[in-house]
Amino acid sequence: MGKVTGFMEWERELPDRRPVAERLKDWREVYTNWSDNEARHQAGRCMDCGVPFCNSASGCPLGNLIPDWNDLVYSGDWQAALDQLHATNNFPEFTGRVCPAPCEAACTLNVNMNPVAIEMIEKTIVERGWSEGWITPRPPEKRTGMKVAVIGSGPSGLACAQQLNRAGHQVTVFEGDEYVGGLLTLGIPDFKLEKVVVQRRVKQMEDEGVEFRTSTWVGRDYPTEQLRRDFQAICLCGGATVPRDLPVPGRELDGVHFAMDYLKQSNRRNDGQEFGPDETVSAEGKTVVILGGGDTGADCLGTSCRQGAVQTYQYELLPEPPSKRNPITNPWPQWPTIFRTSSAHEEGGVRDYDILTKKLNGEDGKLKSLTAVRVGWERDPAGGRPRMVEVPDSEFTIETELVLLAMGFLHGEHRGLLTELGVDLDERGNVGTDSNFMTSVEGVFAGGDMQRGQSLVVHAIAGGRRTARGCDAWLTGQTQLPRVTGYSRGGI
Repeated sequence: MGKVTGFMEWERELPDRRPVAERLKDWREVYTNWSDNEARHQAGRCMDCGVPFCNSASGCPLGNLIPDWNDLVYSGDWQAALDQLHATNNFPEFTGRVCPAPCEAACTLNVNMNPVAIEMIEKTIVERGWSEGWITPRPPEKRTGMKVAVIGSGPSGLACAQQLNRAGHQVTVFEGDEYVGGLLTLGIPDFKLEKVVVQRRVKQMEDEGVEFRTSTWVGRDYPTEQLRRDFQAICLCGGATVPRDLPVPGRELDGVHFAMDYLKQSNRRNDGQEFGPDETVSAEGKTVVILGGGDTGADCLGTSCRQGAVQTYQYELLPEPPSKRNPITNPWPQWPTIFRTSSAHEEGGVRDYDILTKKLNGEDGKLKSLTAVRVGWERDPAGGRPRMVEVPDSEFTIETELVLLAMGFLHGEHRGLLTELGVDLDERGNVGTDSNFMTSVEGVFAGGDMQRGQSLVVHAIAGGRRTARGCDAWLTGQTQLPRVTGYSRGGI
C-alpha cells in the first residue's frame, strides 16, 4: 500500500478533456495526459483492500493485479508496474481508453467516496512503457510445429493469437476487412482510440511471428475445408457482428443505416479512403437521429458532431437511468445502472428516453422524417418483466435526413463458416463451448463476443486469453498459459 492515508488526502481527479471547440475540429483523442506526480497521487488513493473487489469477477474480467500496480506507480517503479499490468492484460492501452471500468465501480472506495481512477492509471502505465521503449517483441524461444488459425482480429482474436504464439504455435489470423483490429480499428472512432495505438501492437505481434491475412473471409475467400486441412486447431473470435434491426415501415429508405456501417466508413475516410457521392454516408448539414443510448450511439454522436451535423438526437427505448445507484436493487459492488455522460455528450446533441419508433417516412425513396411515440413501463402483477405501454396522444414526427441504428448486436454471423463447421449454438445464437472454450467440433474453439455475446473489450480480451489457454492445453496436453481468474460468463 503506497500511502496509508492517500485516499483521505487526495480527491479523485481525471486528466483534463480538451476543450469542446478545439476537439470538434479534429479526430484526436479527447483526454490530455497526467504528470507523473498526478498519477502517483491517484495511485496513492488505492487502499490495497484485504479483499480487492476491483480485480474480482464483478470488477475485472482479466483479474488485473490493480492494487499491486497502483502501489508500484506510487513508489515510482513504472517498469515493474508495467510488468504487473502485462501479466494479466495483453493490451492495457485498449482497456485504458475504451473500457467503462467495472473495476472502478467495484472499488471499495466507491461504497461512500469516489473510486480510484484505475482506468487512467492503467493507460498512463502502458503509455510510459511505450515511450520508454520497454514494450518490445517477445517471440517464443522454441516452436511446437503446430499451426493454429484465429478467425477475427478484434480484441479477442488479437489476445488469443498473441497468447498462442507465445506458447510456441504458429498462428495465422484471418480478418475479413482490409485492416487488422476489428472494432478497435474500424468500429471505435479515433477520438476515443487513435489507430496508431492499435497499429503499434499489431507491429509487435508481427515481429513476434504472428501472420495476418486481411481481406480474407473464411468460408468465402478461403474455403472452410482447406482451413481444417491446413491447421491443427481453429479459434473462432469473429465477434457479435449481426446488428439488431428495426422492423418498421420505411426501414428500406435511403438515409437509414446501421451504426457500425456508418462508423466504419467514417474511420476509413479518416484514413484517406475515398467514396463516391452515392456511397458517402455523412452527417454534414443534416439533422441526425440515433436510435440507441449505449456506447455505440455515443460514438455516432461524437462522429456526427465532427462531421458537421445541424442537430443530433439520441433516442432510447428504455427509461432514463437514475443519477445514483439504488442500494437495495443495485448494491455495490455490482455495476451501477446510472445516468452517464460521455465526452461525446458534452459536444452536442439531445438525449431523450422512453421513445418507440413507429415508422420512417420518405419521398422518392429518401428519408425525410421519423415518427415515434412515448412509452411508459408497467410492472407485471405476476412479478414478470416490466411491460411497455404507449402513452396516449404522445405521437410526434421529427424531420431527419439520417437515422442511425445503434441498438446492439445479436450474435455472430451464422452463414458460411459457422454453418460449414457445424458448431452448436446456444439459445441466443452464440457459439456454444465447454469449460475449456472448445466447441462441439473437436479442435475448434471460440471466444470473445462470438462465444459470449455482445460485451466489453475487456471481456473480449479475457475471453481470447481463456480460449488460447484451452486450445494450447488440447494441442499439447498441458499449458503454461496463465488462468484468467476474473473471467465469468455473466455480468455486463
